[in-house]
Amino acid sequence: MEEMNQAIKKFIVASIGHEQYGVNIQYVQNIERMLSITRVPKAPYYIKGVINLRGDIIPVMSLRLKFGLEADEYTHNTRIIIVKLDGNPMGIIVDEVKEVINLTDDAIEKISKDANDEKGIYVQGVGKIDQELVTLLNLDGLINTND
Repeated sequence: MEEMNQAIKKFIVASIGHEQYGVNIQYVQNIERMLSITRVPKAPYYIKGVINLRGDIIPVMSLRLKFGLEADEYTHNTRIIIVKLDGNPMGIIVDEVKEVINLTDDAIEKISKDANDEKGIYVQGVGKIDQELVTLLNLDGLINTND
């Protein structure tokens, strides 16, 4: 008999280009429309700058640049997902926020980590929803890498 009480994890699905990425909802503080971003000198190439969100100064990262894709094009669908990891907020720019999905552990395929593939640390697995695949981001690997 199959276990019916599997833990269900919630992910916010966001698109970047033609790909769909899932962000674990437990780390998401809020989702903002595009805000004015102030550049920061000597920041890594993928850090677009900082935003002032209700008095808090939050760094903002371009996932497109971090993943080696073409630069962001801001549209009315562009959003900044504010995530909090280890008490530190970070904004992540995505092309569009789609939906919230529920995944059981069975619906998540772990990705084998290749020591030479730095992008592997950005991904914790792939979620399967019907016929679609959603790449599940490893926020810790994304935010805390020194590149």
